[in-house]
Amino acid sequence: MSLKSVIDALRPYQKILIAFSGGLDSSVLLHRLAQWRASGQAVSLRAIHVHHGLSANADAWVAHCQRVCDALNVPLEVARVRLADTGLGVEAHARAARYDAFRAALRPDEVLVTAQHLDDQCETLLLALKRGSGPAGLSAMAADSPFASTRLLRPLLNESRASLQAWADEHRLSWIEDESNQDDAYDRNFLRLRIMPALAARWPHIATAVARSAALCGEQELLLDELLAEQLAALVGEAGQLAIAPLQAMSPPRRSALLRRWLALHGAPMPSREQLARIWQEVALAREDAAPQLRSGDGEVRRYQQRLWWIKATVSQADVCLPWPDITQPLMLADGALLLRAGTLLRRPAADEPVSVRYRAEGNIHLVGRRGGRKLKKIWQELGVAPWLRDTTPLLFYGETLIAAPGYFVTVAGQCAAGEAALELIRERNGQ
Repeated sequence: MSLKSVIDALRPYQKILIAFSGGLDSSVLLHRLAQWRASGQAVSLRAIHVHHGLSANADAWVAHCQRVCDALNVPLEVARVRLADTGLGVEAHARAARYDAFRAALRPDEVLVTAQHLDDQCETLLLALKRGSGPAGLSAMAADSPFASTRLLRPLLNESRASLQAWADEHRLSWIEDESNQDDAYDRNFLRLRIMPALAARWPHIATAVARSAALCGEQELLLDELLAEQLAALVGEAGQLAIAPLQAMSPPRRSALLRRWLALHGAPMPSREQLARIWQEVALAREDAAPQLRSGDGEVRRYQQRLWWIKATVSQADVCLPWPDITQPLMLADGALLLRAGTLLRRPAADEPVSVRYRAEGNIHLVGRRGGRKLKKIWQELGVAPWLRDTTPLLFYGETLIAAPGYFVTVAGQCAAGEAALELIRERNGQ
């Protein structure tokens, strides 16, 4: 095993965050990257260790990782996480928490590098077979993939575990042994400890052959991506919604392929065949007067105005009231900020009118440019505001009087009189 394979994979990148568990694989990866830097490469290295709180040895592992990083002059960040409890199992929850920590730690222009290797790739494909996955799942792990607005790189995917062991022995590296790796109650450990040795004894090159099959599946998926990209773009609206009517005229395989790629656009978890069928039958084809939704991961698929929407789970803001004592400064919200700037329609608050932002309003509301009063629910319906946005859309109040909703309306009570200095309410969202 040479340093060249890592260099070839990482050469374009100058800022690298290394996922460092302290185990054999990541210890070899960190050592090789430190050697690369020592050769004169102008590369910035950082490491992150995730403390899952699952082992009595977790604190000792942190101390070990710190010693290794100090010796290599690589800054170490330790992320302490709590696992969710949604019934997916410890392995899945730990992985989700780990990658959430990686997303939070990444800096601008930095790529994430992880130490999965050839044997891991083989295990991943076998697990996908166990789940009944299609070509996308059977393509296993990519050497280079999008992640958190940057890239996730796996430069060791063509290296066997035995070759990593040889490197570690040659360079006298030390690493930790996670006792949970010997527990074959976990699916991946069962494969590693019981199945893979038997397969390798019968077919010594099984890992390489399986990785080749994974790569071929990946190529087929990339080809499908190219072939379906134009059609998918025609079905997706500006807000990411998917038109249902054209899908009804398609064959089930084409429809399923497009649904999968639409979900992938939103970063949603890839559905099983059964879940895809439920999305189509229970959401897309639900009766017209229904408001169907299907939960998936940290979001849900909904139907609105004959389109499918992927909605990230949010906490209702219906009972929230945020004081805005200084309207010359932005008011920070959970998803962005509100600003009041010079405008043409909105009056300024009177001295005895405290300004606040709420998410619910009672009674009949009279809007500028419309006759008669109507309830807020009716206004949202007339404006075509999706149901899941209604209790997360900020409402500006002066005292107890509703004044405006940014981007939607100004009430008669909030209208500026002729000749008065006016304002405009602006909503800025995170990421804009």
